[in-house]
Amino acid sequence: MGDHNNKMERYNGEFRDREKVARGLKKEDSPLINGYQIYHNYVRPHMALDGKTPSEACGIIIEGDNKWMTLIQNANKPT
Repeated sequence: MGDHNNKMERYNGEFRDREKVARGLKKEDSPLINGYQIYHNYVRPHMALDGKTPSEACGIIIEGDNKWMTLIQNANKPT
């Protein structure tokens, strides 16, 4: 339980740091909030996960050199 809490506290701390310099972040519909969640879960490697992203640790692999571009291109594909 403590390990999970540490991860959430780190995420919240990083988000608060970003919030201090981002305009319009107080709005609930801000795209920055969703973008930061995507970055944190799919793009940014974590030392605690041996350099994997949380998605990779769960078996969700984003292919390509530019994970952001891959995510955007896949989001645009019809299902």
